[in-house]
Amino acid sequence: MQLGPSELILNEDGSIYHLNLLAEDIADTVILVGDPQRVARVSSYFDSIELKKEKREFITHTGVYKGKRISVLSTGIGTDNIDIVLNELDALVNIDLNKREIRKDKTTLKLIRIGTSGALQPEIPVDSFLLSEYVIGFDNVLQYYQSEAVRSHDIEKAFLAQSNWESYMSAPYVVKCNKELLEHFSTQEIIFGFTGSNVGFYGPQGRHLRLPARYPELQEKLNSFSFDGHRITNFEMETSALYGLSALMGHQAISLNAIIANRANLTFSEDPRRTIDRLIKWTLNKLIEY
Repeated sequence: MQLGPSELILNEDGSIYHLNLLAEDIADTVILVGDPQRVARVSSYFDSIELKKEKREFITHTGVYKGKRISVLSTGIGTDNIDIVLNELDALVNIDLNKREIRKDKTTLKLIRIGTSGALQPEIPVDSFLLSEYVIGFDNVLQYYQSEAVRSHDIEKAFLAQSNWESYMSAPYVVKCNKELLEHFSTQEIIFGFTGSNVGFYGPQGRHLRLPARYPELQEKLNSFSFDGHRITNFEMETSALYGLSALMGHQAISLNAIIANRANLTFSEDPRRTIDRLIKWTLNKLIEY
């Protein structure tokens, strides 16, 4: 069955609409970063760069690091952007763009997010590395897909019960990271986390400047939730859609967070750039082993 022009949107050169990429432009291993300026920070460690493309906030560099071909792509902020990026990356490898037909043989991408995050629990130190073993999404993106098979429904039910979640709020969903990537990146440098992905940076994460909170006890409820030893460890804005959509599409995904703030201790990294660069170099060196 052919996909219509309104569903699979291509540019004049045949590239996918938002990312402005062709299938040959990306490697099977893709590092995802939120900040477009962070793309060049990652690719500066490459031994060679074969491609640089950009459109809107989506910047892509593809090159080689110690013999391994890697792409790095900026997603911008938010799970709405992740919905665009994941669908278009998947289309590049699993849809014949010329014929507009889904390929019979599927390609699995390895998607590694390198991001920044703020910790919620006081024992998580600033400047540490946190791997999101689980994520709870408050963004609603996965609710638009048939996602039941990839979600952790027991944790979802426990959260709804413990938090007395209001019906007017988006229904939270929980997804676990890819097992193979989890095992590969499990080292003594890493803290395992249960990440919360929010739809905004201020009110949805319990920050309020001039606008009063409709749900003032939100952060307290999130901080106090516990299931089988798991507590919500940190906030960010992309991982839930990344894990959910990757699992549905058959891709491997993991989210690595540079903890640059601790909300419980009201502390912030004295040198966040150094912490992010340490995480970039550590991730690249782990990837060449995978």
